[in-house]
Amino acid sequence: MNFSLTEEQEMVQNTIRNFVRNELIPLEPEVLRNEREGRPGLSPEKHRELQMKAKEIGFWGIETPEEYGGANLGAVMQSIITTELSKTFIPFRLGGFADNILYHCNEEQKKEYLIPTINGDRISCFAITEPGAGSDAKGIRTLAVKDGNEWVINGEKTFISNGNIADFAIVFAVTDREKGANGGVTAFLVDRDMGWRSEAIPTMGEWGADSLVFEDVRVPEKNILGELGKGFELAMKWIGRGRWMVPSRAVGAAERLLQMGVDYSQVRKTFGKPIADYQAIQWKLADSAVEIEATKWLVLRAAWMSENNMDGRHQSAIAKLYGSNMANRVVDRVLQIHGGMGYTKELPIERWYRELRLYRIFEGTDEILRRTIARNLLKGHVKIGEISSPPKLVRS
Repeated sequence: MNFSLTEEQEMVQNTIRNFVRNELIPLEPEVLRNEREGRPGLSPEKHRELQMKAKEIGFWGIETPEEYGGANLGAVMQSIITTELSKTFIPFRLGGFADNILYHCNEEQKKEYLIPTINGDRISCFAITEPGAGSDAKGIRTLAVKDGNEWVINGEKTFISNGNIADFAIVFAVTDREKGANGGVTAFLVDRDMGWRSEAIPTMGEWGADSLVFEDVRVPEKNILGELGKGFELAMKWIGRGRWMVPSRAVGAAERLLQMGVDYSQVRKTFGKPIADYQAIQWKLADSAVEIEATKWLVLRAAWMSENNMDGRHQSAIAKLYGSNMANRVVDRVLQIHGGMGYTKELPIERWYRELRLYRIFEGTDEILRRTIARNLLKGHVKIGEISSPPKLVRS
């Protein structure tokens, strides 16, 4: 059992850490100011400029296959990189990326959707959640009806990331009510100019959620992604990928916040001495360090299982549940350490406080994850005390 990073992993970690320190963190005051004034934190032009800088040092398409110009790094490396990028709240993502299910495009679709998305010429959004179907993805009601060589889509999607800026959506719609989710849901590639519209949903954080409306939107038969009736399987592949990515982000944010707590506690004085000398503060720092460390290894194990083609859904659910709650506890402690200053918009703590609350909702709510973990235990799909990968798990 070896818990150390390889030489390559250390090099990648240090390189991306320097990029974050030198290119992203200096932008934080400007981004906070822009957001306070109701403007986008980072302009599309600046975001693209940063992506090109990252590309120059080798960070482009970190999970994209080499045949499409990517680096095709494994899940462990992706987790390490995600953790480092999450040590800033700057809304930045590396370029050269496409949703994993877009690789199920046929050759014609790859030219029109996949490759332009990887190159940054097109923007996609994943549209499955509906007003009445969030955690219960099988309950979607958006309907697609065959009419000649087209499908007519009607319905509404909600809380869709990139919905307002995407020029095409991966839309999941019911194509056979009798079959339900297993065989009756299909994924479609739907261009915005086919007629759907979007509207922003105001949220407590800076995450941009949007609603999409489809009214008699006509989609050619050739725009089916994958196979007719196999959409739910594709959706689960997309959702499953995010389970260990979210706690990777939680670790990065929590590590940055903890460092802020350590630094501030050593300079802030009360009654003639630094507050770091008080046990009440020391316990907040210690508890945070313990929980961050625990999350880090839960995440890396889940990523390692994914990289080695093991069924790591149970471990990913555990990592996501623990990690998202950990980050919320850490940011609360660090805000408390900073007192009134932590509550102001002069520091990024209150912003993180709002943003991290989302982690307990998207990519699987706390309640759904607990349900999944408990079902795996009760049905005997996992064995308590075993370290090896479980053979078969239930889907959440």
